[in-house]
Amino acid sequence: MKKIFLTIVAAASILISCKQEQPKNEVETNQKFDQLLKDYNEGKLKLNPLNATFAGDNRFNDQFPNFLSDEYALETKDYFTNYKAKLEDFSDDQLTESQKMSKAVLDWDCEMALAQGSFKNDQLLPINQMWTLNLVMGQLASGSSAQPFKTVKDYENWLSRLDKFNTWLQSAKSRMLQGIKEGYVLPKSLIKKVTPQFKGLAETKLEDHLFFSPIKKFPSDFDEVNKKELAQKYTEMLDKKLLPSFKALYTFLQSDYLNAGLEASGIDAIPNGKKYYQHAIKNYTTTNMTADEIHELGLKEVARILSEMEKVKQQVGFEGDLKSFFDFVRNNKELMPYTDAKQIIDNFNAIHEKMKPQLEKLFGNKPKTPFVVKQTEKFREASASAEYNPGSLDGTRPGVFYTPIPDATKYNVFSDEALFLHEAIPGHHYQISLTQENNDLPDFRKTLWYSAYGEGWALYTENLGKELGLYTDPYQYFGMLGMEMHRAIRLVVDTGMHAKGWTREKAIQYSLDNEAESEASIISEIERYMANPGQALSYKIGQLKIRELRKKAKEQLGDKFDIREFHNQVLETGCIPLALLEDKIDKWIASVK
Repeated sequence: MKKIFLTIVAAASILISCKQEQPKNEVETNQKFDQLLKDYNEGKLKLNPLNATFAGDNRFNDQFPNFLSDEYALETKDYFTNYKAKLEDFSDDQLTESQKMSKAVLDWDCEMALAQGSFKNDQLLPINQMWTLNLVMGQLASGSSAQPFKTVKDYENWLSRLDKFNTWLQSAKSRMLQGIKEGYVLPKSLIKKVTPQFKGLAETKLEDHLFFSPIKKFPSDFDEVNKKELAQKYTEMLDKKLLPSFKALYTFLQSDYLNAGLEASGIDAIPNGKKYYQHAIKNYTTTNMTADEIHELGLKEVARILSEMEKVKQQVGFEGDLKSFFDFVRNNKELMPYTDAKQIIDNFNAIHEKMKPQLEKLFGNKPKTPFVVKQTEKFREASASAEYNPGSLDGTRPGVFYTPIPDATKYNVFSDEALFLHEAIPGHHYQISLTQENNDLPDFRKTLWYSAYGEGWALYTENLGKELGLYTDPYQYFGMLGMEMHRAIRLVVDTGMHAKGWTREKAIQYSLDNEAESEASIISEIERYMANPGQALSYKIGQLKIRELRKKAKEQLGDKFDIREFHNQVLETGCIPLALLEDKIDKWIASVK
């Protein structure tokens, strides 16, 4: 994930732990505190019912609050303020070790939510090309995502949710008009990417429309009367409400909003932008690092990885400089062997089979939740990155690794092994599924997402490839280095654009000079960082911390170091801020000693 309410998929998605029973503590479990945690979780699901849907909790599938209203902002502020205050009723000596961790996590969760709500960004910048609610609703509308379409009631729930979503669409236009007046507007380059998304929604014929998809996928047990009635209701919803709203937004985006679009690339160009970026850094890295510190760290990491890339270039016998080698890898037809999307999906499944025998050596706990690889839906494929969507809390819906394949003939495989490790196994699928299956964690911690931990873990797992029997092909190892370089570059370009006056074009060129990604992919990535400042920093910051903790544990424990147990220790708490993770690993090291 991934902004409090603008990164739903990510927010619904990515929470991590192992199903390992916590050791008994001398302090008895505080029942009142456990009830507080349950109430907190229930309240959060009501505040954001989309998160409940993605978690497999279907009680609120007809709900869609107007996240852009002043009333919702006030309700949210009151909610987190009240729970932060309630924590003061519980001293640490009243709580078990597990409860102390939950208290610290809940306090952080409230603090970050209140800080996010103190800025106008979420209200006045409600739509972008990558992260926002219109895209989440499009994903659900496909009928193949988390929103169920198995019963007549399911279909009616979605109609009710769409009616409220239509209110949100109208509010979005009003808020963006307000944003123009107050200086909260997207950069022009991002508006140009959003506009085609709404063009498709505004101009597609009813029978082919994304939001008409459920009508073409009726369950076999529906009778003709129900089918006819639902088809009529969905037709009316589209014709009378959604299509007019989509058309109004499309017209607005390509005219008034584009004309008002910012020439600058960074968030510091909007009111309170510099202050917001520092908040975003803290929110996404869970540290107090500054933009300057992160920028310098990024430059050092880029230099280190470049030296490793030089070794691979020499290994394959390429003559020429590293930048030429990037171009060679980008355009090497031998690394583009496929003609259709199924071959690419099959290759990811083959990677999984290849490393299965080695997983036992590194992981003691493995999830029960099933897992599948799918092609990203066409409606969002052009601007999407590979991603993981979690399975349901009860394990009945599988975790999904989505990979965009706009053109199979141009798909370059050189980073596929590292990509699978990150997005799938043992990256996000292990994180999320093991967390959701861990009965020792309170429910609210099963639906939390802190990027520094979550993305840090996933990036850390990319470096496990050789231990898992992968990276025997030097180009796949180069792909791993390329993906790590990609995250190191993020430290430089994200801080560059949002804190140091870099333009979009300078950030693109810096990426082209230092990695082998295609220019189209790099442009999409840079614009992603523009849309969600700070999120891209979390990967490398988290990875470096987990690496540091593994090194510390290995040095201090010597022969007592067990990599399987280290991984269990990292995963068993679920998503937590990095400082809490470090404290936990230090205590584990001391206990083993």
